[in-house]
This record gives sequence, C-alpha cells and structure tokens, in this order.
Amino acid sequence: MAKMRGAIVVDIERCKGCNLCTIACPLHLVTLSATVNHKGYNYAEQTDWEKCNGCTSCAIVCPDGCITVYRKKEESDGQ
Repeated sequence: MAKMRGAIVVDIERCKGCNLCTIACPLHLVTLSATVNHKGYNYAEQTDWEKCNGCTSCAIVCPDGCITVYRKKEESDGQ
C-alpha cells in the first residue's frame, strides 16, 4: 500500500502572516515563525516534515499564493 508524503514551500518574502494556512491544516503542521520577513510579518512554516500528507489545504486558502505543496507517493516494503 502506498502512502502519500507532502512538503510545503513558502515564499517567505511574500507571506503576510494572515494565519489562514495554520487554521486550514487538518494535521496542525503549519505555524507562524518566530522570525519575521523583510516586511515585518511572521511567515508560515511547516513544523513536522514526516507527517504532512500533501492535502494542499494550506495552499488553497492562501490569499497571496505563497504556498506550494509537493507530494510524493512512497511505496511500502510490505512489512
């Protein structure tokens, strides 16, 4: 059985820290960073790289299109 893995890439300089992606993530894997971008906004970042399933909820709700989601199917070894 194959399992989906996901990873997000955030354009941190365009992100305005609206927090919509953190609310939309069903696995609660997106948070706002403690640091700020050049505009002074806390930007979104992924917290756990092993649990993301690539559902794209965060990217769909982003009003500025700052989030790109990459998905990869991982084949199980049958064990």
